[in-house]
Amino acid sequence: MAEAARIHPLAGRRLALPGLSLEPCPPAERLSLRAGEDALAAIDEALGLALPRRPMASATAGGLAALWLGPDEWLIVADEGAGLAGRLAALTGIAFSAVDLSHRNTAISIDGDKAVLALAAGCPRDLSPAAFPVGACSRTVLGKAEIVLAREAPARFRVECWRSFADYVWNYLVDAAKSA
Repeated sequence: MAEAARIHPLAGRRLALPGLSLEPCPPAERLSLRAGEDALAAIDEALGLALPRRPMASATAGGLAALWLGPDEWLIVADEGAGLAGRLAALTGIAFSAVDLSHRNTAISIDGDKAVLALAAGCPRDLSPAAFPVGACSRTVLGKAEIVLAREAPARFRVECWRSFADYVWNYLVDAAKSA
């Protein structure tokens, strides 16, 4: 039997305005990772990436990103087919939790000089470069939806949200972009 193909909830959508563009990010593997300090060295080695240890920090390497969400919590995002779960399944003798969120979440890329203005229309976080520099990430809200926001470049952000909120988040950003 053939495996069912995942349909992107924002398939075919794009927005390009002067100073701002919105685009759905390609499908990705995602894990919600919870681990104590004693497990981190083994997890770092299995992932091939040092998990960030300080608030609002992220780390990237080889198509993989680790976003710090709390003292013992990370969102791990990798290119589809990266085999994240398999990398961690081999670890024994340490306590951690890794839950596959690949089908629950999706992401939107917002890019351009007006990206901060559009996000600020519904996100209470201070997005100034001093408070939220490149590499920063945070669990926050946009309008009425919980998101994970990551600053990937000076004028480019990744907005992670649940697939069930993707249409709401997309339309919120489109409306905010038109006013930015």
